[in-house]
Amino acid sequence: MPHNSIVSLLPQQSSLNLDKTYVGKILKGAKPADLRVEQPIKFEFIINLKAAKQIGLTIPPNVLGRADRVNK
Repeated sequence: MPHNSIVSLLPQQSSLNLDKTYVGKILKGAKPADLRVEQPIKFEFIINLKAAKQIGLTIPPNVLGRADRVNK
């Protein structure tokens, strides 16, 4: 997560593995235009409390509870 962002939505690890699969197929000669496009179906919700505090933003407890990860 960038150091100055308050909230990040990142694809979970499984979609990163999918990227490796695409790269492998392309390196083996597949045309990128012929590969099926898949988008991540699950994201990781991360809150950076330090960045929020720096700008005077208070994150409500219910939002903090929904986060997958809270960086302090």
